[in-house]
Amino acid sequence: MSRVEPILLIVSSWWWLAPAAAGAGAATYAGLTTRSRRARRLELDAARHEESQTYRALVAAKARVRSAQADVLTAKSRPTLPGAVDARRELQAARQAEKVASLALRASRSRVKAGYAQYRATSSRDPLPIDRLYASHDAVNARWLAYETDVEKALAYPQMTDPRHPATVAFFQAQREALIKRPTLRDRVTPQQYVEYRVAVRDLEMAFDEAERRAGVPRAPQSAPGATAAAGLTAAAAVISELADRLPSLIARLPQPRNGQPPAGRVP
Repeated sequence: MSRVEPILLIVSSWWWLAPAAAGAGAATYAGLTTRSRRARRLELDAARHEESQTYRALVAAKARVRSAQADVLTAKSRPTLPGAVDARRELQAARQAEKVASLALRASRSRVKAGYAQYRATSSRDPLPIDRLYASHDAVNARWLAYETDVEKALAYPQMTDPRHPATVAFFQAQREALIKRPTLRDRVTPQQYVEYRVAVRDLEMAFDEAERRAGVPRAPQSAPGATAAAGLTAAAAVISELADRLPSLIARLPQPRNGQPPAGRVP
């Protein structure tokens, strides 16, 4: 047997490895590319998800109006039956709900157009939508943490760390809700998760602004969104580490419900 024959034998036995390896590599690359593309259009997918939800809400509102109109006609045809006033009141409420649902659908369609334009304008160097949301969340936590770590701020505005004040309690509850809604796997966030987390972050920002307003904290000048996101990303690691140590004790300081009633804002 010559020296070439063993090589030919190996090649003839394992020839299928090269196509299989190439196919696996192509599948891996395609999966990573698809995942990256999905992560970049997450805001657009979330806007489309909201549009679908608001459309279903409008259809339900229209059905409610038709049902209320039928009840009013029934009440008119039978004057002796009670409930005519309630039927007219229900019809007014149904028509108002239909208007609200129609406006919500128009707003959601505008968000779809804006999300599509933003998706087309972004590049691979821009932060992902979920990263921008992470940055906004971490920026609020960093602002609040200053009242826990800065002695001068803590003495000047003790209400910001007082769990007995209603505005501070509302902020702590919004902070806990945002922490619960925060996705842990940034590459596997669904549009529904993104929408819920975005709502929680917005509620957190509003609750913190209201707590500062009630405490008498002067309003800081508005900074650019890019600067806010960059500051949030820079402070994210330190904030999350510090918050993980402090949050359990702060939640424990919340006033306990009396007479077995659930805390405010929580559905039993």
